[in-house]
Amino acid sequence: MIVLVLVVLGLCLGSFVNALVFRLHAQSEERIAVSGRRLARTKLSANSYRLTAKNSQLSILNGRSMCPKCGHQLSTSDLVPVISWLFLGGRCRYCKQPISWQYPMVELTTAAVFAISYLFWPVSLSGSGQWLLFAAWLAAAVGLLALLVYDFRWMILPNRILYPTLAVAVAGRLGYILFFVSDKTHELELLGLSLLVASGLFWLLFLVSAGRWIGFGDVRLGLITGTLLATPAKSLLMLFLASVLGTAFIAPAVATGRAKMTSRMPYGPFLIIATGVVMLFGQSLITWYQNHLL
Repeated sequence: MIVLVLVVLGLCLGSFVNALVFRLHAQSEERIAVSGRRLARTKLSANSYRLTAKNSQLSILNGRSMCPKCGHQLSTSDLVPVISWLFLGGRCRYCKQPISWQYPMVELTTAAVFAISYLFWPVSLSGSGQWLLFAAWLAAAVGLLALLVYDFRWMILPNRILYPTLAVAVAGRLGYILFFVSDKTHELELLGLSLLVASGLFWLLFLVSAGRWIGFGDVRLGLITGTLLATPAKSLLMLFLASVLGTAFIAPAVATGRAKMTSRMPYGPFLIIATGVVMLFGQSLITWYQNHLL
């Protein structure tokens, strides 16, 4: 029953992720358009950086879902995760334009993450502390999936997703340490070292390269991943897995001439995927390595 509830919740939140990504990007384009009209250099009216009436549906909290192609407001029957997309044949009911595979894929992925997280949570969910960490992980996973999609499509990790996700991760981790851990000093030391590995290395690369090698969004993302993983060993394993995934992704394109070693690529998705793997299976991987390879 819990798995079923998590699957349904994941499908609904996956739909939210799609809407969030679409609206944030549309708002970004709207602001760029406003700046392009040189309104930013004048005394801004109350509406200068607010969505116009035509684009009021782009509001994160109050906007209504609409077709990304024609802008038509969608009805309730159009918004059932996955099922509506299948029933409509992957096309908008109103303009008949194709709707991206991204929508059902993100919904199914979120549902899978929620279910798999419960089934493979590395510690027994028998105490309040672990349930707190589990809930914080699921909430942070929603933000991480939104960051994954956004970075993959536009190679940007927007602060409007980064900071709320970081707040959720920090609240969950600190709540766990303050109320459910006896040796708080040791846990805080591990957390600090985890942040140093997950974010500090990126910050150093950013400084050395003056932002040419890595974006500052990855530094902020490291604060989230380091907080969630909470130990330096897991953060180091996460970076290793992310590098392997990134290499596996770009190597075929380089080998076939479709990309160069200097080509830009989003690194955030690999960090996020690696964080999920380490969050659930990291301690088992570390234990296996210590027992068999050391």
